[in-house]
Amino acid sequence: MTAGGDSFAAVAGGPAHHIPVLGRPALEFLNVRDGGVYIDGTFGAGGYTRAILAAANCKVIGIDRDPAALTLGQQLAQSSQGRLTLAEARFSDLDTVAREHGLDAVDGVVLDIGVSSMQLDSAARGFSFRLDGPLDMRMSGEGASAADVVAQASERDLANIIYILGEERHSRAVARAIVRERAKSPITTTATLAAVVASAVRMRPNDIHPATRTFQALRIFVNDELGELAAALAAAERILKPNGRLVVVSFHSLEDRIVKTFFTDRSDTRAGSRHAPERKQPEPTFRVLTKRPVIADDNEVARNPRARSAKLRAGERTEVSARDSDPTALLPRLPSLADVLKGR
Repeated sequence: MTAGGDSFAAVAGGPAHHIPVLGRPALEFLNVRDGGVYIDGTFGAGGYTRAILAAANCKVIGIDRDPAALTLGQQLAQSSQGRLTLAEARFSDLDTVAREHGLDAVDGVVLDIGVSSMQLDSAARGFSFRLDGPLDMRMSGEGASAADVVAQASERDLANIIYILGEERHSRAVARAIVRERAKSPITTTATLAAVVASAVRMRPNDIHPATRTFQALRIFVNDELGELAAALAAAERILKPNGRLVVVSFHSLEDRIVKTFFTDRSDTRAGSRHAPERKQPEPTFRVLTKRPVIADDNEVARNPRARSAKLRAGERTEVSARDSDPTALLPRLPSLADVLKGR
């Protein structure tokens, strides 16, 4: 990289407003070069984009489905002297976005999965129970909200969503409590839902708040975050040049499992068993660059506790054509949002 020393923090336009988790290794794995074109599929507060623009004389397409993020990114776009283009879209469509901007292939894609600090810190967005607000959680502001799911999903569907996406052992008790409470009055605020969940899950000393896993599950479900991730990985495979890099930072075991499975599948060159009929293996479309996930060191965790759960995986594109496969094969089995809303 052309950037060195403390240049990661001293990005285009001055000091970074947001230092992304595992930002330095992400930048190194992207292998940013002069003349390159890179996609930041989860623009958010612009941390990765700023670092990429500072590292080389390159261009970035910043994608986000949250219009608020893109509004805040306008100043960076204006100061980038034409090197940054912002697009309101889902990152699952990142290859389509690139082609709409005249690009048949790009040199790198970076994805930072999950909710941003900017979204968590806004009470009006309803992502967190730390601040009371409407039970919303929609990244785009469109479609069904978390309040809609809580109001209309069957007890069984609620329990499955909370168990699978929140990994909450007490999901059935939480679902029962929600159904019981909503029969009395609608659950429309983050504080109300947090109190309902707390009534069903006993909190022990040093435990996370009882509502943490339920809020996580609802957020992932409402925004189809796992489906978006699986589709984005396939989209990156389609748009990356040979030797182009894909870097993914995830914060949840389900997300990391999807990324790991994708890279394993796309790089697998194992021979078949001598006891089974010979089967032709598809040629690898990626070379895995991270045999094990990269995690934050103690210094980064001390600066940013959110980094504690972060895992980075990276791969380099081969010259083999992208595979025509169904990304939903990577996902856990859950009913669709539309079906859940009919469940009550």
